[in-house]
Amino acid sequence: MGKKQSAGDTTRQATAPEVKKLHSESAALKEAVADLILEKPIAQKSMLGPSH
Repeated sequence: MGKKQSAGDTTRQATAPEVKKLHSESAALKEAVADLILEKPIAQKSMLGPSH
């Protein structure tokens, strides 16, 4: 028995509605990250210095 099982934690299969909700949330998060990256690049050349 693993540590999680002995601590009383259990594992279960996700239901179809839960999976659909997670897929939807994942897609929304990916879109938000893409928008942020396009809006303001994380590493701008001016921040990297002259050697880059």
